[in-house]
Amino acid sequence: MVKKSKPRAGSKAFWPRKRAKRIYPRVSTYPKIDKVIPLLFAGYKAGMVHLIELRKRRVEKKEVEEEVFVPATVIETPPLRVIGVRAYKFDVNKKGYLSFFEIYAKELPENLKRKITTIKSNFDKMKDKIEEAKNNADKVRLIVCTQPWLAGIKKKKPEVFEVEVGGDVKKAFDYAISMLGKEIKVSEVFQEGQLIDVIAVTKGKGTQGPIKRFGIKRQFHKATQAVRHSGAIGAQGVGRVLPASIPMSGQLGFQTRCEYNKRILKISSDPSIINPKGGFAHYGIVRSDYVLVQGSVPGPKKRLIMMRFAIRKPNVIIPPNIKEIVITNKN
Repeated sequence: MVKKSKPRAGSKAFWPRKRAKRIYPRVSTYPKIDKVIPLLFAGYKAGMVHLIELRKRRVEKKEVEEEVFVPATVIETPPLRVIGVRAYKFDVNKKGYLSFFEIYAKELPENLKRKITTIKSNFDKMKDKIEEAKNNADKVRLIVCTQPWLAGIKKKKPEVFEVEVGGDVKKAFDYAISMLGKEIKVSEVFQEGQLIDVIAVTKGKGTQGPIKRFGIKRQFHKATQAVRHSGAIGAQGVGRVLPASIPMSGQLGFQTRCEYNKRILKISSDPSIINPKGGFAHYGIVRSDYVLVQGSVPGPKKRLIMMRFAIRKPNVIIPPNIKEIVITNKN
Protein backbone atom coordinates (compact mmCIF):
# COMPACT_ATOMS: atom_id res chain seq x y z
CA MET A 1 0.00 0.00 0.00
CA VAL A 2 1.22 3.51 -0.82
CA LYS A 3 2.62 5.49 2.08
CA LYS A 4 0.26 8.38 2.94
CA SER A 5 2.79 10.67 4.58
CA LYS A 6 6.10 12.25 3.62
CA PRO A 7 8.44 14.94 4.99
CA ARG A 8 7.14 18.43 4.25
CA ALA A 9 8.83 20.47 1.50
CA GLY A 10 10.55 23.74 2.32
CA SER A 11 11.49 25.37 5.60
CA LYS A 12 9.04 26.84 8.09
CA ALA A 13 11.63 27.81 10.65
CA PHE A 14 9.89 31.16 11.13
CA TRP A 15 6.12 31.27 11.14
CA PRO A 16 3.90 33.20 10.63
CA ARG A 17 5.74 35.15 7.94
CA LYS A 18 4.06 38.53 8.19
CA ARG A 19 5.19 42.12 8.18
CA ALA A 20 6.65 43.67 11.33
CA LYS A 21 4.44 46.17 13.16
CA ARG A 22 7.01 48.93 12.83
CA ILE A 23 10.30 49.61 11.08
CA TYR A 24 12.44 49.12 14.20
CA PRO A 25 11.93 46.26 16.69
CA ARG A 26 10.66 46.18 20.24
CA VAL A 27 13.09 44.42 22.59
CA SER A 28 11.41 42.87 25.63
CA THR A 29 13.96 40.24 26.75
CA TYR A 30 17.24 41.17 28.41
CA PRO A 31 19.97 39.19 30.19
CA LYS A 32 20.51 39.50 33.92
CA ILE A 33 23.83 41.11 34.82
CA ASP A 34 25.26 42.57 38.02
CA LYS A 35 26.63 45.79 36.54
CA VAL A 36 24.45 48.92 36.52
CA ILE A 37 24.52 49.77 32.83
CA PRO A 38 22.09 50.12 29.90
CA LEU A 39 21.67 46.71 28.27
CA LEU A 40 21.00 47.95 24.74
CA PHE A 41 22.22 50.49 22.22
CA ALA A 42 21.04 51.36 18.72
CA GLY A 43 22.63 52.62 15.51
CA TYR A 44 22.11 52.95 11.78
CA LYS A 45 23.47 50.41 9.31
CA ALA A 46 25.89 52.19 6.97
CA GLY A 47 27.52 49.41 4.92
CA MET A 48 30.27 46.82 5.04
CA VAL A 49 34.07 46.79 5.04
CA HIS A 50 36.57 44.01 5.60
CA LEU A 51 39.43 43.74 8.06
CA ILE A 52 42.71 41.89 8.24
CA GLU A 53 42.87 40.47 11.75
CA LEU A 54 45.89 38.79 13.33
CA ARG A 55 45.02 35.56 15.10
CA LYS A 56 47.18 32.98 16.84
CA ARG A 57 46.82 29.26 16.29
CA ARG A 58 48.88 26.26 17.33
CA VAL A 59 50.79 24.40 14.58
CA GLU A 60 53.01 21.50 15.63
CA LYS A 61 53.14 22.65 19.27
CA LYS A 62 54.08 26.20 18.21
CA GLU A 63 51.96 29.35 18.22
CA VAL A 64 51.79 30.88 14.76
CA GLU A 65 50.29 34.29 14.00
CA GLU A 66 48.28 34.38 10.79
CA GLU A 67 46.27 36.99 8.89
CA VAL A 68 42.53 36.32 8.67
CA PHE A 69 40.07 38.02 6.32
CA VAL A 70 37.08 39.22 8.38
CA PRO A 71 33.97 40.91 6.89
CA ALA A 72 32.42 43.57 9.13
CA THR A 73 29.30 45.74 9.19
CA VAL A 74 29.61 49.45 9.95
CA ILE A 75 26.87 50.67 12.33
CA GLU A 76 26.86 54.41 13.00
CA THR A 77 25.91 55.05 16.61
CA PRO A 78 25.23 58.70 17.45
CA PRO A 79 24.60 59.23 21.19
CA LEU A 80 21.19 58.31 22.59
CA ARG A 81 19.33 61.02 24.51
CA VAL A 82 17.59 59.96 27.73
CA ILE A 83 14.19 61.69 27.76
CA GLY A 84 12.50 59.70 30.53
CA VAL A 85 12.51 56.89 33.09
CA ARG A 86 9.83 54.23 33.47
CA ALA A 87 9.51 51.90 36.47
CA TYR A 88 7.72 48.53 36.42
CA LYS A 89 6.22 46.43 39.18
CA PHE A 90 5.43 42.72 38.89
CA ASP A 91 1.71 42.01 39.18
CA VAL A 92 0.88 38.52 40.43
CA ASN A 93 -2.74 38.48 39.25
CA LYS A 94 -2.01 39.59 35.70
CA LYS A 95 1.28 37.66 35.65
CA GLY A 96 3.44 40.37 34.16
CA TYR A 97 5.23 43.66 34.67
CA LEU A 98 3.06 46.78 34.74
CA SER A 99 4.40 50.33 34.55
CA PHE A 100 3.41 52.53 37.49
CA PHE A 101 5.86 55.45 37.34
CA GLU A 102 7.04 57.71 34.51
CA ILE A 103 9.13 60.82 34.68
CA TYR A 104 10.36 62.95 31.77
CA ALA A 105 13.34 65.29 31.58
CA LYS A 106 13.00 69.05 32.00
CA GLU A 107 14.40 69.72 28.52
CA LEU A 108 13.31 67.54 25.60
CA PRO A 109 14.84 67.61 22.09
CA GLU A 110 13.07 69.95 19.67
CA ASN A 111 12.90 67.28 16.94
CA LEU A 112 11.05 64.93 19.32
CA LYS A 113 7.82 66.73 18.31
CA ARG A 114 8.19 65.18 14.85
CA LYS A 115 7.70 61.74 16.43
CA ILE A 116 5.44 62.28 19.47
CA THR A 117 3.48 65.45 20.17
CA THR A 118 1.97 64.38 23.51
CA ILE A 119 5.15 63.99 25.59
CA LYS A 120 5.69 66.88 28.00
CA SER A 121 8.08 67.27 30.90
CA ASN A 122 6.59 66.28 34.27
CA PHE A 123 9.80 66.42 36.29
CA ASP A 124 8.53 69.00 38.79
CA LYS A 125 5.24 67.13 39.39
CA MET A 126 6.84 63.71 39.88
CA LYS A 127 9.87 64.85 41.84
CA ASP A 128 8.25 64.03 45.19
CA LYS A 129 7.30 60.49 44.11
CA ILE A 130 10.81 59.41 43.08
CA GLU A 131 11.74 57.85 46.44
CA GLU A 132 8.45 55.94 46.68
CA ALA A 133 8.86 54.58 43.15
CA LYS A 134 12.43 53.55 43.92
CA ASN A 135 11.29 51.33 46.81
CA ASN A 136 8.46 49.67 44.84
CA ALA A 137 10.14 49.12 41.47
CA ASP A 138 11.00 45.62 40.23
CA LYS A 139 12.40 46.73 36.88
CA VAL A 140 13.74 50.05 35.55
CA ARG A 141 13.96 51.19 31.94
CA LEU A 142 15.22 54.32 30.26
CA ILE A 143 13.06 56.02 27.63
CA VAL A 144 15.53 57.18 24.98
CA CYS A 145 15.41 58.77 21.58
CA THR A 146 17.90 58.58 18.74
CA GLN A 147 19.60 61.62 17.23
CA PRO A 148 19.78 60.85 13.49
CA TRP A 149 20.63 64.47 12.67
CA LEU A 150 24.08 63.79 14.13
CA ALA A 151 24.59 60.83 11.76
CA GLY A 152 25.34 60.72 8.05
CA ILE A 153 21.74 60.08 6.98
CA LYS A 154 19.44 62.98 6.08
CA LYS A 155 16.83 62.40 8.74
CA LYS A 156 15.31 64.56 11.47
CA LYS A 157 12.58 62.33 12.91
CA PRO A 158 13.96 60.36 15.90
CA GLU A 159 13.01 56.87 17.06
CA VAL A 160 11.77 56.42 20.65
CA PHE A 161 12.15 53.16 22.58
CA GLU A 162 12.95 51.70 26.00
CA VAL A 163 16.28 50.39 27.28
CA GLU A 164 16.45 48.26 30.40
CA VAL A 165 19.09 48.99 33.06
CA GLY A 166 20.96 46.05 34.56
CA GLY A 167 22.18 45.49 38.10
CA ASP A 168 20.47 46.04 41.45
CA VAL A 169 17.06 47.68 40.99
CA LYS A 170 17.58 50.53 43.46
CA LYS A 171 21.02 51.35 42.08
CA ALA A 172 19.63 51.11 38.56
CA PHE A 173 16.84 53.53 39.52
CA ASP A 174 19.34 56.07 40.90
CA TYR A 175 21.42 55.73 37.73
CA ALA A 176 18.38 56.23 35.51
CA ILE A 177 17.27 59.39 37.34
CA SER A 178 20.80 60.79 37.17
CA MET A 179 20.86 60.27 33.38
CA LEU A 180 17.65 62.22 32.70
CA GLY A 181 18.24 64.69 29.86
CA LYS A 182 21.80 63.45 29.28
CA GLU A 183 23.40 61.52 26.42
CA ILE A 184 24.71 57.95 26.41
CA LYS A 185 27.59 57.00 24.10
CA VAL A 186 28.17 53.52 22.71
CA SER A 187 31.63 53.41 24.31
CA GLU A 188 29.93 53.68 27.73
CA VAL A 189 27.84 50.57 27.06
CA PHE A 190 29.95 48.14 25.01
CA GLN A 191 33.63 47.30 24.69
CA GLU A 192 35.74 45.85 21.89
CA GLY A 193 35.73 42.05 21.71
CA GLN A 194 32.36 41.81 23.45
CA LEU A 195 29.64 39.52 22.12
CA ILE A 196 26.24 41.09 21.43
CA ASP A 197 22.89 40.14 19.94
CA VAL A 198 21.77 42.08 16.88
CA ILE A 199 18.02 42.66 16.44
CA ALA A 200 16.53 44.36 13.38
CA VAL A 201 13.75 44.28 10.79
CA THR A 202 14.91 42.53 7.63
CA LYS A 203 14.69 43.81 4.05
CA GLY A 204 11.14 43.82 2.72
CA LYS A 205 10.68 41.76 -0.47
CA GLY A 206 6.90 42.03 -0.85
CA THR A 207 4.75 39.14 -2.08
CA GLN A 208 6.83 36.23 -3.37
CA GLY A 209 6.09 32.74 -4.63
CA PRO A 210 6.62 29.50 -2.68
CA ILE A 211 9.95 28.69 -4.36
CA LYS A 212 11.64 31.89 -3.17
CA ARG A 213 9.65 32.03 0.07
CA PHE A 214 10.18 28.44 1.28
CA GLY A 215 12.79 26.93 -1.03
CA ILE A 216 10.66 24.16 -2.55
CA LYS A 217 11.58 22.54 -5.88
CA ARG A 218 10.21 23.48 -9.30
CA GLN A 219 7.63 21.21 -10.89
CA PHE A 220 8.42 18.99 -13.89
CA HIS A 221 8.66 21.19 -16.99
CA LYS A 222 5.62 19.48 -18.54
CA ALA A 223 3.40 20.08 -15.50
CA THR A 224 -0.18 20.76 -16.58
CA GLN A 225 -0.85 23.89 -14.51
CA ALA A 226 2.21 25.85 -13.35
CA VAL A 227 5.87 25.05 -12.76
CA ARG A 228 6.71 27.34 -9.81
CA HIS A 229 4.05 26.19 -7.35
CA SER A 230 3.62 23.56 -4.66
CA GLY A 231 1.38 21.15 -6.58
CA ALA A 232 -1.59 19.59 -4.80
CA ILE A 233 -2.47 21.54 -1.63
CA GLY A 234 -5.21 19.28 -0.26
CA ALA A 235 -4.47 16.59 2.31
CA GLN A 236 -5.52 12.98 1.64
CA GLY A 237 -8.83 12.26 3.34
CA VAL A 238 -9.43 15.88 4.45
CA GLY A 239 -11.69 18.13 2.42
CA ARG A 240 -9.87 21.36 3.22
CA VAL A 241 -6.42 22.96 3.24
CA LEU A 242 -4.77 22.56 6.63
CA PRO A 243 -3.59 25.87 8.14
CA ALA A 244 0.14 26.66 7.93
CA SER A 245 0.88 23.32 6.31
CA ILE A 246 1.30 24.07 2.59
CA PRO A 247 4.01 26.38 1.19
CA MET A 248 2.14 29.13 -0.65
CA SER A 249 2.89 32.61 -1.93
CA GLY A 250 2.76 35.55 0.47
CA GLN A 251 4.71 38.18 2.37
CA LEU A 252 8.49 37.75 2.45
CA GLY A 253 10.88 39.94 4.38
CA PHE A 254 10.27 42.98 6.62
CA GLN A 255 10.24 40.68 9.63
CA THR A 256 11.89 41.09 13.04
CA ARG A 257 14.93 38.84 13.37
CA CYS A 258 17.61 38.36 16.03
CA GLU A 259 21.15 37.10 15.41
CA TYR A 260 23.04 35.90 18.48
CA ASN A 261 26.66 36.35 19.55
CA LYS A 262 28.04 38.88 17.08
CA ARG A 263 31.53 40.09 18.00
CA ILE A 264 32.36 43.79 18.25
CA LEU A 265 35.62 44.37 16.39
CA LYS A 266 36.04 48.10 16.89
CA ILE A 267 34.41 51.07 18.63
CA SER A 268 35.67 54.47 17.51
CA SER A 269 34.74 58.13 17.19
CA ASP A 270 37.08 58.77 14.23
CA PRO A 271 35.02 58.20 11.04
CA SER A 272 37.97 58.94 8.72
CA ILE A 273 39.28 55.43 9.39
CA ILE A 274 36.33 53.69 7.72
CA ASN A 275 34.80 56.29 5.36
CA PRO A 276 35.40 55.38 1.69
CA LYS A 277 35.79 58.10 -0.93
CA GLY A 278 32.36 59.52 -1.60
CA GLY A 279 30.86 57.71 1.40
CA PHE A 280 28.97 54.44 1.59
CA ALA A 281 26.62 53.69 -1.29
CA HIS A 282 22.97 54.47 -0.45
CA TYR A 283 24.01 55.88 2.93
CA GLY A 284 26.60 58.63 2.79
CA ILE A 285 29.42 59.60 5.11
CA VAL A 286 29.67 58.39 8.69
CA ARG A 287 29.87 61.53 10.85
CA SER A 288 29.70 60.33 14.49
CA ASP A 289 30.67 57.32 16.61
CA TYR A 290 30.48 53.90 14.99
CA VAL A 291 30.79 50.19 15.74
CA LEU A 292 32.28 47.46 13.55
CA VAL A 293 30.37 44.20 14.04
CA GLN A 294 31.80 40.97 12.66
CA GLY A 295 29.76 39.52 9.81
CA SER A 296 26.47 40.74 8.40
CA VAL A 297 23.41 42.08 10.24
CA PRO A 298 19.74 42.02 9.19
CA GLY A 299 18.13 44.93 7.37
CA PRO A 300 18.98 47.36 4.57
CA LYS A 301 21.13 50.46 4.89
CA LYS A 302 19.85 53.36 7.04
CA ARG A 303 17.75 50.93 9.13
CA LEU A 304 17.95 51.16 12.92
CA ILE A 305 19.83 48.19 14.39
CA MET A 306 19.35 47.21 18.04
CA MET A 307 22.45 45.86 19.80
CA ARG A 308 21.77 44.05 23.07
CA PHE A 309 24.00 42.39 25.67
CA ALA A 310 24.33 38.75 24.61
CA ILE A 311 21.62 36.63 26.19
CA ARG A 312 23.35 33.31 25.27
CA LYS A 313 26.85 34.54 25.96
CA PRO A 314 29.66 31.95 26.12
CA ASN A 315 32.45 32.44 28.63
CA VAL A 316 35.18 33.17 26.04
CA ILE A 317 35.69 36.72 24.72
CA ILE A 318 38.31 37.19 21.98
CA PRO A 319 39.86 40.69 21.94
CA PRO A 320 40.38 41.84 18.33
CA ASN A 321 43.87 42.39 16.95
CA ILE A 322 43.25 44.41 13.77
CA LYS A 323 46.12 44.88 11.37
CA GLU A 324 44.30 46.75 8.61
CA ILE A 325 40.85 48.06 7.69
CA VAL A 326 40.14 47.94 3.94
CA ILE A 327 37.63 50.70 3.10
CA THR A 328 37.32 50.29 -0.68
CA ASN A 329 33.64 50.85 -1.44
CA LYS A 330 32.41 47.64 -3.06
CA ASN A 331 28.73 48.20 -2.28
